[in-house]
Amino acid sequence: MGIDGKKAIRFGVIGTNSITDLFLKGAANAKDFVLNAVYSRTEEKAKAFAEKYGVKHIFTSLKEMAESDLIDAVYIASPNAFHGEYTILFLKHKKHVLCEKAFASNSRETFEMIEAARKNNVVLMEAIKTIYLPNFKIVKDNLHRIGKVRRYFANFCQYSSRYDKYKEGIVLNAFKPELSNGALMDIGVYCIHPMINLFGKPKEIKANAVMLESGVDGEGSILFKYDDMDSVVFYSKINNSYLPSEIQGEDGSIIIEGINSFQRIKRVFRNGEEEDLTEFHIKDDMYYETQEFINLINRGSLESTANYLQASQAVMEIMDEARRQIGLVFPADKVNSNY
Repeated sequence: MGIDGKKAIRFGVIGTNSITDLFLKGAANAKDFVLNAVYSRTEEKAKAFAEKYGVKHIFTSLKEMAESDLIDAVYIASPNAFHGEYTILFLKHKKHVLCEKAFASNSRETFEMIEAARKNNVVLMEAIKTIYLPNFKIVKDNLHRIGKVRRYFANFCQYSSRYDKYKEGIVLNAFKPELSNGALMDIGVYCIHPMINLFGKPKEIKANAVMLESGVDGEGSILFKYDDMDSVVFYSKINNSYLPSEIQGEDGSIIIEGINSFQRIKRVFRNGEEEDLTEFHIKDDMYYETQEFINLINRGSLESTANYLQASQAVMEIMDEARRQIGLVFPADKVNSNY
């Protein structure tokens, strides 16, 4: 048993990369979290990663891992192109799944993932950490204080260290369409998720992007139309921006520093006065999504009230349409489901 008599949830991890390291740093703070297995395609990498975290069990076969009674849940941090396939495999074997953003390659895969979770009565959750942070809840709780919302503006432009290699002629995973990657999937998703969570799905979108020779987008912007407000997001992996994000209301604004981390939140009144709304959260902030996921399992709930699966589906549908408009096609889009 775990803390407070609740069941300890035994996790397996798929992916031995830096994202998994960050996840495990956060998860180490979560009640009832136990890392019990590691998967990698190669035994050497699996052993090295497992030894780093004191884990006994390793797998080089996903099927064997899914069939194993050594884990209750799995965290998936593979390239986006494999999210759908891997998720459905584990769901079919009654394992709970916490899957990294972007949730899948497209909305078709997302739909099939959700259907598999419901059919097998297990928890499926997208690991979009910002939605579970205390400061995001602060934003939600204070929206009414800025009057009628008229505009949502989100900005996340972060020069990728992998872009230097790209310019040298070395195309790493971040810029490969066959892995369902690119700026929208990796960076833009951070801008879109809060918008959907706060305001629902827009009526229309208009997307623009700078396409790279590898076939993915390097940067882009999207305009969103609602009945009585509009929205614009900027995202990039080939340049930086230092502008905060902002929700503009008739009586004031909420300023968000770091749309991917919600580091600082303040309310600016119409007369220019400011109120700091920031609430402390721990540095290893993937803790919050992990704890929510574990709580769902222990409560017997199938969906988080902080971020319904319907929201994940809506985000993927929006990104599908944005990709259609900018001409970003993944090999996964052309494959009929055979999960």
